Amino acid sequence: MGADAGGRPRKYGRARRKNGSTRVPGRDEGRRLGSAELGEDLGTRATLVQFSSAFCAPCRATRRILGEVAALVPGVAHVEVDAEARLDLVRALGILRTPTVLVLDADGRVVRRAAGQPRKADVIAALGEAL
Repeated sequence: MGADAGGRPRKYGRARRKNGSTRVPGRDEGRRLGSAELGEDLGTRATLVQFSSAFCAPCRATRRILGEVAALVPGVAHVEVDAEARLDLVRALGILRTPTVLVLDADGRVVRRAAGQPRKADVIAALGEAL
């Protein structure tokens, strides 16, 4: 299975980064999402997809952060998905907790995934992979 940066064994093949994001080999590779699946148009350069639930306090803070970043970077859209209402999509993408943020490139390909409340700087850095 390998080890993480601290020498601890990795669980379930996930490579956890210092900023809390994960990249799961094979899960997101080649996965594309479109406006039909999300219910809203994608950004022209990138899209920040947030999976939230109604009683999630970190989801409200994440909504604010992602909205600020989307307003700051031209061509970036923020799409919020109610995880409870879209269980089909949650299961298909393997979303395990809220908030979970997916960064999509202009073609709708998943380039980054992070669970938990992100920092604004981390979101901007993650957009670098999509732009």
